Amino acid sequence: MYGFGSKKALIESFASTALAEYPVVVINGYLQSINLKQVMTALAEVWWDQLKTRQRTSSRILQKVQQPFNSRSVDDLLAFLDKSEAEENDSFICVVVHNIDGPGLRDSESQQYLARIASCSNIRTIATVDHVNAPLLWDKKMVHTQFNWYWYHVPTYAPYKVEGIFFPLILAHSNTSQSAKTAAIVLQSLTPNAQSVFKILAEYQRSHPEEEGMPFDNLYTISRERFLVSSQVTLNSHLTEFKDHELVKTRRRSDGQDCLYIPLTNDSLEKLLSEINQ
Repeated sequence: MYGFGSKKALIESFASTALAEYPVVVINGYLQSINLKQVMTALAEVWWDQLKTRQRTSSRILQKVQQPFNSRSVDDLLAFLDKSEAEENDSFICVVVHNIDGPGLRDSESQQYLARIASCSNIRTIATVDHVNAPLLWDKKMVHTQFNWYWYHVPTYAPYKVEGIFFPLILAHSNTSQSAKTAAIVLQSLTPNAQSVFKILAEYQRSHPEEEGMPFDNLYTISRERFLVSSQVTLNSHLTEFKDHELVKTRRRSDGQDCLYIPLTNDSLEKLLSEINQ
């Protein structure tokens, strides 16, 4: 999808309606750095779960997959995603890429990996581009064989609330009101539970200004008591989103314990809490 304006809401609406029957993995290309090896590992794990839930998948196939995906090579992961082991032709994983031409994906190696992912038999890809020279990222093989794009012109004229913000720079150097506003915009793109977890951390930091941060165990205990997370894995997924957007950082306290903190001044934190409580 291409055209003037943010297409984030449009593509997310498409994913939640037209793709509701399929597993969907989202890549936020507007972030400053993206680990595509982690993306491929996540795709392999999702596809493995799909295979295990199918009663018709033979035990021979299931026994082949023994090594943990996070210890496999990129080539092994792509080979696994490209195998035609599912008997149903309509079974696949959908990969949604916001800003495939974004700063974290603009290098040749990343685009080659994305093209190889898209060409896997068990993967379907939908993406957005915003830079006028985005097609120059791909050669003919990538465009016509691997990605095999269908192009849709969808000018939304919507503001680039999330994609166009260089979060680390704004949070570190902008004024109090701008920092709080930027963080609030990012939080609006996250799930309600993720927002509530962030609010727990923000309120802790505001009420304990003398401490270096909030211990992970404390955050997990409170979040679980409030039914915001069911496991540490769920909490870690929220924290990964926060860290990707530079909303939360980690550091080691004087007692040697790792803790979490929000890189905002007290004034900015106050304004942010008032923003997200509205």
